[in-house]
Amino acid sequence: MSVPVIEARGLWSRYGDTVIHKNLDLTVQRGQMVGLVGGSGSGKTTLLREVVGLLRPWKGAVHLFGEPLHSGDPGKDRHLRQRFGMLFQQGALYSALSVFDNVAFPLREMGIRDLDLLRDLVHLKLAMVELEPRHGGLKPAELSGGMVKRVALARALALEPELLILDEPTAGLDPDRSDGFVRLIRELQSELGFTVIMVTHDLPTLLGLSTHIAALADQRIVAFGPPEAVRQVDHPFIRNFFGAGRSAADSP
Repeated sequence: MSVPVIEARGLWSRYGDTVIHKNLDLTVQRGQMVGLVGGSGSGKTTLLREVVGLLRPWKGAVHLFGEPLHSGDPGKDRHLRQRFGMLFQQGALYSALSVFDNVAFPLREMGIRDLDLLRDLVHLKLAMVELEPRHGGLKPAELSGGMVKRVALARALALEPELLILDEPTAGLDPDRSDGFVRLIRELQSELGFTVIMVTHDLPTLLGLSTHIAALADQRIVAFGPPEAVRQVDHPFIRNFFGAGRSAADSP
């Protein structure tokens, strides 16, 4: 089997005296689309931040693409960061920059200065998320919620990452825009083959995107596998999460 894209072993996380994760293990293989679910305060976002190196776990280790995070070698750490992209919950676009410059930002950070090449790359990324070159001149305040998500996705894909990290990707979208965004991510993943790890509380998004689900409860991953297998696990959180989701989905 190939080297896992994400391998977390024996993670302990805490804030002050409060332990969030206790001896947590998680392995994500290349090409998987993993939905991470858990109750409020279970540490889903904390785990995402540890996976991308924004936080250090109290104990344990995280490897990306077989390489340790926080290696102490700035060059290696920079190279690892270039291999993943992140879509933040509210998009996190730079409000003072145009759409074009938001998408161009990571490309410029990579040292691309040729204006023609930069323009072509930005327009390509916008086209990938079904936006047109004319949208490049808009500011984030002029965008709809759905367009903010698409621009943020274009920026996350700017460096052609092998791993895409999604934090509540459809939060704030109405059902039609949410469905369209799920379709877009699924089509891009099929075309580009990147791996996904996603935090979401939205059941249609979870089931529409995930090849695997990781259920976070009791300070650890209590179930991991294909959606139908995880739904059969006899655990209070899983029963409540999927039971509540089915009831909501079935209601008129």
